[in-house]
Amino acid sequence: MAFGHGVTSSNRPKVKTLGALVFNVPSPQSSGIAFAGRVAPLIQEALSFMIPLEIFQQIRRIQIRTRRSVESIFAGGYHSVFKGRGMEFAEIREYVPGDDVRDIDWNATARRGQPYVKRQVEERELTVMLLVDLSASGRFGSVTRVKAEIAVEMCAVLALSAITNNDKVGLILFSDKIERFVRPQRGKNRVLRVIRELLTASPSGRGTDVALALQTLHRVSRQPTVSFIISDFLTESYEKSLGLVAQRHDVIPICISDRREYQLPDAGLVTLEDFESGEWITLDTHDASVRERYAAIRRNQDTCRQRLFTSLGLDSIEVRTDEPYDRPLMQFFQRREQRLRDGR
Repeated sequence: MAFGHGVTSSNRPKVKTLGALVFNVPSPQSSGIAFAGRVAPLIQEALSFMIPLEIFQQIRRIQIRTRRSVESIFAGGYHSVFKGRGMEFAEIREYVPGDDVRDIDWNATARRGQPYVKRQVEERELTVMLLVDLSASGRFGSVTRVKAEIAVEMCAVLALSAITNNDKVGLILFSDKIERFVRPQRGKNRVLRVIRELLTASPSGRGTDVALALQTLHRVSRQPTVSFIISDFLTESYEKSLGLVAQRHDVIPICISDRREYQLPDAGLVTLEDFESGEWITLDTHDASVRERYAAIRRNQDTCRQRLFTSLGLDSIEVRTDEPYDRPLMQFFQRREQRLRDGR
């Protein structure tokens, strides 16, 4: 096993899991959803999508938490940094002062005896694919939230941003096998579908195979996409597949980590479990050299991964379970916008 690969103390209290996620959700009785009034439309809407009401409530809470981020920060940045496939003709009209002279259509001008300009608009035909790691290490979190919970909310932000711009959204859920593939579609209900699939997922695999997810994307998406890969990337042998997919698609890796994967506490003898392999190991965390080796292994993993991303020209996003994810997302958009302004 690799140090930091979904580890947890053996004496940590067990929690109820829902698929790959860990949640503490109030019961229908305690939340008052059985009463009439303003909750009745919620029940009706849940039934219309054939979604269990408890899951539908979670979806709505996630939408509420993420909507402000989309509207106030990301929607505008999203539109400016993710362009469509090109420009398409819109119309030819008379030249008016202020028009760019480079847009003058000289053929139309010659025929009609006065200046005419050709107007073009961006072809916004864009597909956003979300490749989400459902491996067992996503259940790990040493503070208040686990990695998989962060992944769900980030998917909601990205899907809402895409739908706001009338783009298609698709989903590939993977572990060490492909768990689910949802074909890209437009429409506001697509966000509900994405979050529902994540919340109700019950992965049959425990491990992580990023290469398999990338190969699946390459096979099912013949046209270029904007593809976010959301994972802790605690796996190997995906370099070749990533390089191949990056030639066709705009690939953005989102790496989710937890602080305990970098720093063990000085707690004496601690038994750790690798969530993906099921292996156990006992470490003397009172020994400073053990703690340093543990941290060094994870730092080396990060360095190698970042070197790979840089060599392929990929913009990656680093997210921690104990920090807000909106800041690294905003920084990503800012970097992209700056590069576009600089013509890079």
